[in-house]
Amino acid sequence: MEDLGRIHQLIVHVMGRDLTFNLEVIVMTWIVITALICFGFLATRKKSILPGPIQVVGELFVNFLYGLTEDALGEELSKKYSPLICALFMFLLLSNWLGIIPHLEEPTKDLNTPLSFGIMGFVIAHHAGIKAKGIKKYLKAYCEPMFFMAPLNIIGELAKVVSISFRLFGNIMGGAIIILVVSYLTYSIITPPFLNAFFGAFVGTIQAFVFTMLTVVYIAVQVN
Repeated sequence: MEDLGRIHQLIVHVMGRDLTFNLEVIVMTWIVITALICFGFLATRKKSILPGPIQVVGELFVNFLYGLTEDALGEELSKKYSPLICALFMFLLLSNWLGIIPHLEEPTKDLNTPLSFGIMGFVIAHHAGIKAKGIKKYLKAYCEPMFFMAPLNIIGELAKVVSISFRLFGNIMGGAIIILVVSYLTYSIITPPFLNAFFGAFVGTIQAFVFTMLTVVYIAVQVN
């Protein structure tokens, strides 16, 4: 069980202070980024009317997520935000799937990863809201239905970041804990590989989709 709490740290000395980084998360994140860059390169290298299998997969991702974004944001805004939504989903999907591969871990198992994406979605949504409504109308929305409701409305917006981040983190970390416990009980003979595939492929896909769609919804709420 000690494996769950083991953290490979990278300590950097800056101006007399020690900055500590989770080396495992950094490495796994760059593995995901590199894989996505390679996938994008291969999918667009030889585009044709009769696409190859990699181009087909890429077009399926783009068309599917573009359609969902268009339904929520409209045609004009979907052109602006669908690349972000597509990249977010593919990154989270591959990150959640990474744990299926032996000796690799999910970057989303560390709270910093989902929390950073939650904050990113929060900033993008409110920036979009200010651009769409104007600063006066945007601030006025926090005072509805009465002005004294403003603190509660602000807390509600901040709670969205906590909710979306901890949902993803809790599901991925919970799956890792279950797999680790069962591995110790069964000596990693039969059950853990099936659990690993289940939490990585199925739960990982669902959570990546939920996180991405909630981000789209948060943006839609602010601009409409």
